[in-house]
Amino acid sequence: MRLIYFVTFLLFFTTANAQEDFLAKQYFNDGDYKKAVVFYEKLVKKNPRRTDYAEGLVACYQQLERYGEAEEFLLKKIEQSYAFPTFFIELGYNYTLQNQHEKADHYYDMAIRKIDENPNYGHSIGARFQQYALLDEAINAYTRAMALKPDLNYDFQLARIYGEKGEIDHMFEAYLNLIRLGKSSLSNVLRYIDGFISEDAQDENNMKLRQILLTKAQKNPDILWNEMLSWLFVQQRQYQSAFAQERAIYKRSETNSVERLQYLGNIALEEEDFDTAGDIYVFVLKNTEDPSAKLNAELNLVEIDLVNASKKDLEDIDKRYQDLLDQYGYQNQTIALQIAYANFLTFRRETPEPAIDVLKKSLATALGRFPGANLKLALGNILVFDRRFNEALIYFTQVQKSLKNDVLGQEARFKVAQTSFYKGDFDWALTQLKVLRSSTSQLIANDAMQLSLLISDNSLEDSTQTALKKYARADLLAYQNKTDAAIEVLEDILQNHKGEKIEDEALLRQAQLHEKKKQYEKARFNYQKIVEFYSQDILADDAHFALAELYRKKLDSPEKAKPHYEKIIYSFEDSYYFPQARKNFRILRGDSIN
Repeated sequence: MRLIYFVTFLLFFTTANAQEDFLAKQYFNDGDYKKAVVFYEKLVKKNPRRTDYAEGLVACYQQLERYGEAEEFLLKKIEQSYAFPTFFIELGYNYTLQNQHEKADHYYDMAIRKIDENPNYGHSIGARFQQYALLDEAINAYTRAMALKPDLNYDFQLARIYGEKGEIDHMFEAYLNLIRLGKSSLSNVLRYIDGFISEDAQDENNMKLRQILLTKAQKNPDILWNEMLSWLFVQQRQYQSAFAQERAIYKRSETNSVERLQYLGNIALEEEDFDTAGDIYVFVLKNTEDPSAKLNAELNLVEIDLVNASKKDLEDIDKRYQDLLDQYGYQNQTIALQIAYANFLTFRRETPEPAIDVLKKSLATALGRFPGANLKLALGNILVFDRRFNEALIYFTQVQKSLKNDVLGQEARFKVAQTSFYKGDFDWALTQLKVLRSSTSQLIANDAMQLSLLISDNSLEDSTQTALKKYARADLLAYQNKTDAAIEVLEDILQNHKGEKIEDEALLRQAQLHEKKKQYEKARFNYQKIVEFYSQDILADDAHFALAELYRKKLDSPEKAKPHYEKIIYSFEDSYYFPQARKNFRILRGDSIN
């Protein structure tokens, strides 16, 4: 019977305690400190060793400005043998709130001296100082604990504090120490450092980091410092300097892997630094025996040569492709070569028939769903170029069905919609696009939404779909690289369909084609017209972003780019371009984007 009474009492006590705990926290979070303090007083009385209840009570007293009661409670608390050292900080902070700084400093010092008794207190004491923004005291606590017990490491906490204080040199040193000691991964540290540097090599923080890394590399040569310098140069778009670091890394590495070099080459190529990209791929060719790496380098070098190739150059490039096919043959591992050659024959030489033959030959030897799917997508694209829409639809549909839940399958469905659009079957295109608007690929979903709105908006306004058919024709001409003809058809729409919904779509598409032909002023005029006269329409964010990028990248007018990025940030929060617009705006403004 006594056991039953004891269990019943224990359950009652536990339930009552849990309810008071819940109410105390709820009232405190709601800002009703008068009610919260009643429950915390009860909880402290019942659980004198519970640190969280004691701290909750002190916080309530301070919120109610009952500093005397907080002081009396804390003075008793620090006399107890089981009291945690952070109560010295709580007492000191209670004096800080009353502007009694000498008394506050006395108890802060007492808290730090507790670390001498047990260095493991360093973390909790340092964290409590951080909580109250007592950053110098937090630094003192962490460094003292680390000095007393070297296997402790609080460099991460110190780095964050130095960053808050603006002591960037010390912050960089702390982060680099974490990597050197193996306490954090390079990628994790770079994520934090990234917020404190910019694309400007002359930025003060950039120069500090570069100097620290160079000094470390001289005093203690280590591939780690080369890797970080390479990363820094990439952020500053100094790809030739990054290449110098990557060469050093490659020569000192035991693996002889060219993967990092390939990655850097791809970045330089994407950023249109063709000279550096070319140098990197030539280096890869000379220093690897990996057939896949060699082939990728060869293909990228051809892509670079194609940028400004003349008609005579195209004949030489054709020969290079044929030599590569003879060398590497038709197999799964060389599908990228076959697709690249087919695209070259189609979109640069305008000879789709031999391209179709190449891909059909490849398809006959391809093994596996994904290699076959990539070949079918490429083949479908070329058949569209040749206006063989029904054949193209067969291949796209096959990929769509075989890889229904994969991004490749969703891309194939979009190709079905786009091809149907080109051939004037707008209803079937809409059916496919409605499914794709919830695609897992944001890019596909965005493209699907825009094409869907283009069709639906302009079908309602014009039952004959005259302007829409012209637009589809212009879009197909653009796809076939017949840029001048496409611009003319879009101009016809702009002249003969003024005031219709399709006008802003025609302006945007024409601007994109002007950019392709490097007619930047004409492109700027079109984008500007959209943001001025169609500021509330669906393409306004596209035009603002395109205009900002044009000013920043092509017209060398970053100050003119800023207001267009800013417009997207404040007026188009749901835009596909929002994340990149925010990042670019903050970089141009010189912010730390940590």
